[in-house]
Amino acid sequence: MKFEETPLHNVWLMKPDRFKDDRGEFLETFRVELFKAQDLEFEYVQDNISVSKKGTIRGLHYQLPPMSQAKLVMVPAGEILDVAVDIRQHSPTYMQHYSAILSSENRQMMFIPSGFAHGFSVLSDEATVYYKCNNYYNKKLERGIKWDDPDLKINWKVDGPILSDKDKNLPFLNEMDEQDLF
Repeated sequence: MKFEETPLHNVWLMKPDRFKDDRGEFLETFRVELFKAQDLEFEYVQDNISVSKKGTIRGLHYQLPPMSQAKLVMVPAGEILDVAVDIRQHSPTYMQHYSAILSSENRQMMFIPSGFAHGFSVLSDEATVYYKCNNYYNKKLERGIKWDDPDLKINWKVDGPILSDKDKNLPFLNEMDEQDLF
């Protein structure tokens, strides 16, 4: 597996080694020793799967400490634009984002550490997103940022997005209380 650094500290784009033959394909998606070699401590406790149709945007979501989550995101079917936003107030990359296309075709994965908001848009007719989390979901500590925050300038690559009522009503980053950020 190849770990590719991104402009945001500890957000990684990963490219698994792919082994193809007449039967199909095999790839390894996680190995703890490879993460440790990158100084990434990631012990996951929860797996999640979402299936969404084209034009859907999910996010930008995160959880506050002590239940903040790091995520390893992959797409077994379809194609998404995966987005990580740095919400660590004292970070040199605060309010910056990184995005990458993850798909069943390219098999790339993204690692998003805690301290980042996460979201994705669906670019294919349908996409299955699978992600591992290092902490459990906690509704009381769940927070989010509105997908079209003008200060973030994220190009989601979709027109007329499909959103949940919850995501439609999230605040912009500059409207949030300081204690709701990292």
